[in-house]
Amino acid sequence: MTRVEGLDRFQRRWAAIPENIKINVRAAMEDAANDLVEEIWARAPYGETGRVAASIGWTWGEAPAGTLTIGKVGGTEYGAMRITIYAGGDEAFYAKFHEFGTVNMPARPFFYPVWRARRRSVKSKISRSISKAFKES
Repeated sequence: MTRVEGLDRFQRRWAAIPENIKINVRAAMEDAANDLVEEIWARAPYGETGRVAASIGWTWGEAPAGTLTIGKVGGTEYGAMRITIYAGGDEAFYAKFHEFGTVNMPARPFFYPVWRARRRSVKSKISRSISKAFKES
């Protein structure tokens, strides 16, 4: 088993954070996730069925099996919060073909370019909400 240095300290600090701060941070994370999903959806390929666009979403914790994920913010394994943004899945497994291309089809990325363009603003929004929540408490 891998030992994470500083985990005990992190868990003590996380437990000491007032609940109202956690609520504010959670709201900022949800807002950022909603904004990203909207922007990804707007860039998604929309064929006859619209399944790729319909498969785009976010969830707390793990994404549905078989989906593309941008990455995770936070980590539930340490008692923290984690949002995962995803696309694809069983109904739109071919989302990854659009994103990365195939031998017979050029890539038409819609997912990762949005994340790359917005990553700093998302992290900044969450950081600002943390600072604001601490100042208000």
